[in-house]
Amino acid sequence: MTQANRRMMMRLPAWVPSITGKDYSLRMQTQRLLVLVSGIAGLVLTMGVARFAYTPMIAYMQAQTGLSDALAGWLAGWNYLGYLSGLLLVTRLRDLMLKDRLYRIALVLAVLTTALMALDDAPWLWGISRYLAGLATAGGLMLGSGLILNWLIRHDHRGELGLHFSGIGLGILIGALAVELVAPFIDWRGQWWLLTALGAVLLLPAWIWLPRPNHGTPLSAQHTAAATEPGPIWLWLLQGAYLCAGFGYVVNATFTVLITEQQPALAGQGGAMWMLVGLAAAPAPLLWDRLARRVGYLSALQWGYGLQIVGILLPVFSNTLAAAVASALLFGLTFIGIVSLVLTMVGVRYPTHPAAIMARLTLGYGIAQIIAPVVAGELAELSGHFDLSLIMVAIIMALGFGCLVIMRLLPQTETDRQSSAGRV
Repeated sequence: MTQANRRMMMRLPAWVPSITGKDYSLRMQTQRLLVLVSGIAGLVLTMGVARFAYTPMIAYMQAQTGLSDALAGWLAGWNYLGYLSGLLLVTRLRDLMLKDRLYRIALVLAVLTTALMALDDAPWLWGISRYLAGLATAGGLMLGSGLILNWLIRHDHRGELGLHFSGIGLGILIGALAVELVAPFIDWRGQWWLLTALGAVLLLPAWIWLPRPNHGTPLSAQHTAAATEPGPIWLWLLQGAYLCAGFGYVVNATFTVLITEQQPALAGQGGAMWMLVGLAAAPAPLLWDRLARRVGYLSALQWGYGLQIVGILLPVFSNTLAAAVASALLFGLTFIGIVSLVLTMVGVRYPTHPAAIMARLTLGYGIAQIIAPVVAGELAELSGHFDLSLIMVAIIMALGFGCLVIMRLLPQTETDRQSSAGRV
């Protein structure tokens, strides 16, 4: 046991039993679990509460405050503008300690911006809240995921983030449950205060159980020797595919509840559909990770894009409950699978600087998230339904699928299966 490992052991929480010698691996597994729980709690807070709770809240805010479809879309656009601003900041960061400090600021900001939604019903205040929540989301997803991946690699664990990214689906489910269960008893403002309290609880494990990045050993040649960075064309194609995925994701993420509620036969079922999205999304990263080990990341991504296109188009061709349920499940299963596969693949291919590449890819994803909800909201306001918006994003997703097909033809992708299955 090295001196560095002994120092690291001393930093474990006091309630973890003192284990030495042959039981050191058990202690390391305990710390690994705590770090993963910290990351999951951070994602539930910054994604599930600060970002995704807005989706089921739209219907209640429309009924009680007069929030229009167009304004709902503009608020979502402000959220993604904040997200994009955060990504631009992340791309310029190199110092791990600074990333750690900014990540912890993002955790606190996620709680504060949720509280801001409850203070008044002024659209300008909501816009500020959504913009700052976007900053917090970028920090939670990009910085948090990068810090977790860095810790896993430095401590010789698999560079897989499937379990970590399950926090996004859990966040959707937990946020939706918090909104729906109390809806009969409190108004929209009380619901936001409840979400704020939930966020404050999640802040504790997210903050306490994430070690400072200067704990343990830095990345060395043994951590990066197995990785082969692809060429620039491969990365640009992935950028294009992920940009298209941003369009496919954001319309459903913002308007799933409204799309359901606007169908006469499904009135009152919007909240349930959003909970189904979270239910499908929670185990999705683990399922897609297992599939990627067998067929490779690109093949798994093609399956994800194809299934999401089907889910997007189902409400266009059928107004039945079965179609709505299938659409919600397919969206929850695929959108988080696409994010998890892309970001994990980046971690495997670019282990020395994953956060920078993640941020670069997510810039395009973020740009789509600014444009798409505004366009979709305006189209819905003009036409009275979301069919045109869904057809539009299905076509864009098909273009993303085409980018993945081209990527498979490049020589660099021959190692995809080996990289997905190997230790980094």
